[in-house]
Amino acid sequence: MAITDKFWRWLGVEEELKEEKLALPESTSAPETGKANKNVVSLHSNKTLKVVVCEPESFEEVQVLADHLKSRRQVILNFENTSPEVAQRIIDFLSGTTYSLDGHSQQLGPHIFIFTPSNVEISTDHRTIIRKHGLGSSWGGNK
Repeated sequence: MAITDKFWRWLGVEEELKEEKLALPESTSAPETGKANKNVVSLHSNKTLKVVVCEPESFEEVQVLADHLKSRRQVILNFENTSPEVAQRIIDFLSGTTYSLDGHSQQLGPHIFIFTPSNVEISTDHRTIIRKHGLGSSWGGNK
C-alpha cells in the first residue's frame, strides 16, 4: 500500500475496500437420462410468426379471429364479399379485442384491414403518406 493511501485512510477519507471472492459453481454434466439442465435458456428462437388471412362471411367467425389475436398472430381481413353490416360488426369486435390486447389496427385498402397483437408494430411507408395526401406531384418539384 502506498504512503498516500495510508495517510488518507488515517484521516478517514478513504476506506479500505474489502475484496469478496465468489466461487464459481462446479460444472455439472447433464444426467445420463438425456435430459438437459433446466437452468439452460436458449437465446435464439426459431419461432415463426404466423399471419392469418381471412375473408369472413358471417359474424360467427369473429371469435376464432379474436383467438388468433390472443395467440399473438396477425389477422388480415378482406371484406370485399362481406355485407357492410356484418363487416362493421366484425371490425368493431376485433377493434375492441385488439385494444384490450394493446395491439394495433389499420385499414390497408377499401375493404382490407389488419389487426396485430402488441408484439407487432404497423409502420407506414413514407411514400404511402405522400400519395395519400396528394403531395406526390409537388414532391421534389420546382426549386
